[in-house]
Amino acid sequence: MNKLIIASIIAIVIIIIIVIIFYVNRQRTPTLYDRLGGIFPIAAVVDHFSDSLIDNPIVGKNSSNKFLSDWHTNKLNRLPGLKWMRTLWVASITGGPFKYVGTKPGKCPFSLENAHRNLHISSIEFDAVATELEKSLNYFNVPIQEKREVLEAFMSHKNDIVMGYNIKC
Repeated sequence: MNKLIIASIIAIVIIIIIVIIFYVNRQRTPTLYDRLGGIFPIAAVVDHFSDSLIDNPIVGKNSSNKFLSDWHTNKLNRLPGLKWMRTLWVASITGGPFKYVGTKPGKCPFSLENAHRNLHISSIEFDAVATELEKSLNYFNVPIQEKREVLEAFMSHKNDIVMGYNIKC
């Protein structure tokens, strides 16, 4: 009888260990979205970033790119919606629980080429926008690793954005 009790206890302990291992392995690794703090901090960064672009000398209202200058001068009534779309894009691409659907869908769910084609954004202008994004991430003290990942996600779409630059208007 003692051998049966000991065997039962050992079996129960083994089952408990297996359950613990299974549970620990099921816990998900935090996404970039989680590590950024979720939708509210992302929205704050996007809000700051979007506002900073207006006065940026390369891409804002005084830009030598007439399409960007026009947008930042005459179409700012669209900025609240654009901030929402940018927030949704960042939340989605960082692994959050939101699905970004572009107003002008491109080759993949996160593509931005069709939305930016008519703005004729050059590589230099794109880089100026990336610099403003980095400044906004710094403003909110986003940790280095998360900042790097956000900037990498943004930079991975550079070719999509600048593809309209060489189109003659």
